[in-house]
Amino acid sequence: MALDPSKAGISSQPSISSWTSKDALLYALGVGAGMSDPTGFELEFTTENSQSIIQKALPTMSVVLGGGLLAEEHPLAKIGSFNMTMLVHGEQGLTLHKPLPVEATISAVSRVAGIYDKGKAALVILETDATDTADNQPLFSTSSSLFMRGEGGFGGDRGPASPPPVPERTSDHVVTYQTRTDQALLYRLNGDRNPLHSDPTLAAAAGFDKPILHGLCTYGFTGRALLHAVCGSDPTRFKAMHGRFSSPVMPGEALDVHIWDEDSGSARFQTRVGDRVVLDSGTFTFS
Repeated sequence: MALDPSKAGISSQPSISSWTSKDALLYALGVGAGMSDPTGFELEFTTENSQSIIQKALPTMSVVLGGGLLAEEHPLAKIGSFNMTMLVHGEQGLTLHKPLPVEATISAVSRVAGIYDKGKAALVILETDATDTADNQPLFSTSSSLFMRGEGGFGGDRGPASPPPVPERTSDHVVTYQTRTDQALLYRLNGDRNPLHSDPTLAAAAGFDKPILHGLCTYGFTGRALLHAVCGSDPTRFKAMHGRFSSPVMPGEALDVHIWDEDSGSARFQTRVGDRVVLDSGTFTFS
């Protein structure tokens, strides 16, 4: 059975999941928190028992919460068959409806928001809405765009337009973070055990010299840069973030996050490794 475009619109049943203070700490370390701050080590994100410091969760941790894409109950498992090795994570969006707690239980509903024909590939857009079970209020929403190479050609709508490019002028802020050579091995403990990020043999078969960094790890590093550069390191000001993955990152490479100030409460961003763009067309809103 091939990919079935008629499955666009299907949703999952509510799925209950939880995370703890330890999970929040592990995520923060997985996206480099503490590496670039020799005085404080971002202790509010990396410790739970430092004197006069209250633990906080990094907002981008939302993208690893709410259930895995490969779970049997996830709508992605019900849209037909496709080759997982041909799947490419194209874009990622996140909207926070209130600050992310360091521990909570959520009820999450995922849906296939669209299946589009891109010619040689299909574009599948997935959306998830999470509700905090403590007060039954919306907590966060995420969106992921997945390109499935070799699954196009079925006709129909080609999908939403590409996000706008970043400004051509010089960026207003540049934040540089060095990734670790073992960054992917650390980040995978947040739940994404895809061996493309850990197995040299599989990485070579996919055309890479060594295992690559998770795209969502790059996304998390970029979110930290936005948090510190334009939100005054206050996660309650972090509202929404969206970007397009454009090139893989190798563990050990340095990430340069370029940020452009726009109108009050909004910014644009682009993440680069040297001259190579790795996360593009970024939009960010904050309070």
